[in-house]
Amino acid sequence: MNIARKIIEAIAPTRDHIVLEIGPGEGVLTTLLAPRVKRLIAVELDERAIPHLRAHLAGTPTEVIAGDILTMDFAALAGVDGVLRVVGNIPYNITSPILFRILDQRQHVQDATLLMQREVARRLAAPHGNKEYGILSVFCQLYADVNVLFDVSPNVFFPRPEVTSSLVQLRILGTPRCVVKDEPFFRSMVRAVFGKRRKTLRASLRYFLPELPTSPLPVDLQRRPEDLSIEELVSLANALAPVSTGGTPTT
Repeated sequence: MNIARKIIEAIAPTRDHIVLEIGPGEGVLTTLLAPRVKRLIAVELDERAIPHLRAHLAGTPTEVIAGDILTMDFAALAGVDGVLRVVGNIPYNITSPILFRILDQRQHVQDATLLMQREVARRLAAPHGNKEYGILSVFCQLYADVNVLFDVSPNVFFPRPEVTSSLVQLRILGTPRCVVKDEPFFRSMVRAVFGKRRKTLRASLRYFLPELPTSPLPVDLQRRPEDLSIEELVSLANALAPVSTGGTPTT
């Protein structure tokens, strides 16, 4: 319970906030959140937990929904002119899909405070040039300020996991750090180059594009993807995107 209170302190909820909790489970965090917020939407995949949650939270501004967060429409959950604060102790095996779901619907999200495996948390916050810098680092840092707040020992959980957890907060930016001209292309390019991160950009891009332009590009293709800043990756994608559709590349 002490860790739950520490998480609540990090979230700092108020009665103006609409909170979306992912996977409330037995409702430890939910119980602390409910009296502090305007609305609390608790999405739980395990239908066996639903009756207990609904009974326990009766009389509070809480809506318990049985469903999969990966299929939820955040706009519908937030309502007209609403914006969500997302919280949760998210399953380790679907951390990446949940993060991408949040980023995909970021226009309806103020921030996300999530408990996750420490190794994943470090990847989210890793700077370029670091061996942990990769796909999650690029996408999360492009759209949000990423802060690793504190670690949580496996001893506070039952059953006890094999790994240490970290609480991470993503504060969604009003606009991305860089202007991405073609977001689907950018995402595909980043996945392609980091999928072969030991290769140079020139080598990995040959698996992604039918041919590379002969005109100068804003980034030296002899470099490796983990050495490129987010700004450089966006600049490269913006230059290559017209090539993928047969247009004229820009620099």
